[in-house]
Amino acid sequence: MAPGYVLAVANWWLWAAVAAAVLVVAGWLGRRRWRAGRPSSGDIWWADVPYARGRGSKLRPCLVLRRRRDGIVVLKITSQDKSHRRDHLLIPTRHWDARADHDSYLNLGEPIVVQPAAFQRRVGTADLHTRREVARFRSAAARRRAAHNQR
Repeated sequence: MAPGYVLAVANWWLWAAVAAAVLVVAGWLGRRRWRAGRPSSGDIWWADVPYARGRGSKLRPCLVLRRRRDGIVVLKITSQDKSHRRDHLLIPTRHWDARADHDSYLNLGEPIVVQPAAFQRRVGTADLHTRREVARFRSAAARRRAAHNQR
């Protein structure tokens, strides 16, 4: 075998390995970017959220809880004062809405399923205190439901 032939084959394998590495990195970055555009747990998004009762919907901020086959489960955020309600949590708003002049309330008692196409813009992430309070409220509600079902 001629030395030039061996060198050409070695170069071909080297170029193939470099091309494969570039494709792997490009695929990883593309997938990461694609995921970044999808709602995930703890994110705050503006979405077209359907009304709980009746027809229609409203563009509003919401906290993403989890993804399911039939859609994405969210909790609605409202700017109206709900301090008298035990099922609402005061949450800081300024870190995801610079124009807000007061904090908002998260409706803990009414999770809603929203279709992925309804999500318009990610505006931030819930702070650690909010995520802990949501988890605490949801687990307490699950315990109450389980106790009620055992009666």
